[in-house]
Amino acid sequence: MIAVVDYGVGNLFSLMSSLRFLGLECVVANKKEDLLAADRIILPGVGAFGDAMAKLVETGLADTIKELANVKPLLGICLGMQLLFDKSFEFGEHEGLALIPGLVVPLAADINPGLKIPHMGWNRLQIVRNDPIFRYFRSGEWVYYVHSYYAKHCSESVLGVSEYDIMVTGLVRSGLVYGSQFHPEKSGSAGLSLLKAFSEL
Repeated sequence: MIAVVDYGVGNLFSLMSSLRFLGLECVVANKKEDLLAADRIILPGVGAFGDAMAKLVETGLADTIKELANVKPLLGICLGMQLLFDKSFEFGEHEGLALIPGLVVPLAADINPGLKIPHMGWNRLQIVRNDPIFRYFRSGEWVYYVHSYYAKHCSESVLGVSEYDIMVTGLVRSGLVYGSQFHPEKSGSAGLSLLKAFSEL
């Protein structure tokens, strides 16, 4: 069973629909017991890093996620991925879950000023390191992004990147912890293939 963490910072409908389309057992989880009962955990999220991290701490889910990160596969999506890193510089400086070494920084500071922020729409994901999560995925497939910040100083964890003037961190892994900056649940068959592979880890 996959527990999709609900901490009040995201619409879970698309993700739950994708998991159910794949025939996977999944539940919306908002308490420790839900995560303990699950085989895998997905941490979604949209919005601001600081607010999201505060909600995870307030609910006690931050500590639970950190406890379980070495025990069962965890996938962070979009803001959920960013929360996995050490720190974010979105509207200030905020501590993250520190499950993957690295920082979350403004994309605008590192790309051509003429490019639009947020980085939004379809982009190709290039595999830079083989991993079981790519079991059904080919390098160069299109995935869907919506983000203004990205993970940096995390080269040892990077599995896939997308070009947007620079090579933007797209998919990362540290141990059992995975992070996807793009939205697999909005990325058509390519995204579904990644969710299917995650369910089989």
